[in-house]
Amino acid sequence: MIELVEVENGKMVLNKVGIAEGKPFIVVGIPAYNEEKTIAKVVLQAKKYADEVVICDDGSSDLTGEIAWQMGAVVVMHARNLGYGAAIQSLFKHAKELDADVFVTLDADGQHDPSEIPLLVEPVLDRKADVVIGSRFLGDWGKRNSVPRHRRVGIKVITKLTGAASNHRLSDAQSGFRVYGRKALESLSLNENGMGVSVEILMEAEKHGLNVVEVPTGCKYHGLDRASTHGPLRHGTSVVMSLVRLVVEKRPLVFLGIPGVASILLGIFFGFWMFQIYTIERRIVTNVALASLAFILIGSFTVFTAITLYAVTRLAEKMTK
Repeated sequence: MIELVEVENGKMVLNKVGIAEGKPFIVVGIPAYNEEKTIAKVVLQAKKYADEVVICDDGSSDLTGEIAWQMGAVVVMHARNLGYGAAIQSLFKHAKELDADVFVTLDADGQHDPSEIPLLVEPVLDRKADVVIGSRFLGDWGKRNSVPRHRRVGIKVITKLTGAASNHRLSDAQSGFRVYGRKALESLSLNENGMGVSVEILMEAEKHGLNVVEVPTGCKYHGLDRASTHGPLRHGTSVVMSLVRLVVEKRPLVFLGIPGVASILLGIFFGFWMFQIYTIERRIVTNVALASLAFILIGSFTVFTAITLYAVTRLAEKMTK
């Protein structure tokens, strides 16, 4: 079979697609944004372990896409920078179009070692996992990997929050080195355009009953801890905000309904207090009255939002079944 992919400058990139019967078709997807210094090496190394390498050039202003194409990768281009999650979505879409049996994602900056791809692919091929995450903190690698302290702390915090929200007990919820089997490719429906897509994938995996495992992997940070598109603070804030939104969408009656009811009850309490003061002193305490009104209005709005979101979520679930 022949695969043609149109790139932004109008060229058509020609790639042969096909493997021997019975052999799993492995696709490696690499999201990239202004990675012209490292993309060639990453593509060449990944090609050793994949039947197809696909790059999503997420609106780079340098030669990332052109270099990847010259190295033999399929290049999917975004006209402008849409975000890491949008790049992952484009790669997922293309992997499905290629009818991949196994889909691997890794970063374009060279921090992941493509020679470890077979280690991560193995649990999927052995049907022991639907999703495999390359953990930077497991086993001997966890001790040898020189993850900067601020990154390590941030990753650990986000991983704990993700575990609480998705019931996955992981050591590295933010690793971009992952493997997805065919069942995962067909099941996962992603909408996050930012860094929160890593969390969304895990919550989607729980929703669809996918088996998620971790495999120890190395990572290279020396020489890579440079100024990036997302600083650590912005990265962490983006992920946490996505996590909050995803959790609220998942259980709106719990995370919005209960606080809303509590707010209404608090408003009623202030209302009774105001009435009690009025019956005794024949005067209205403005602050108490305003507090009562504010809590009741906020609570009512929150409860209404929870019910609406719950109804929309249930309807969406029914439509996707």
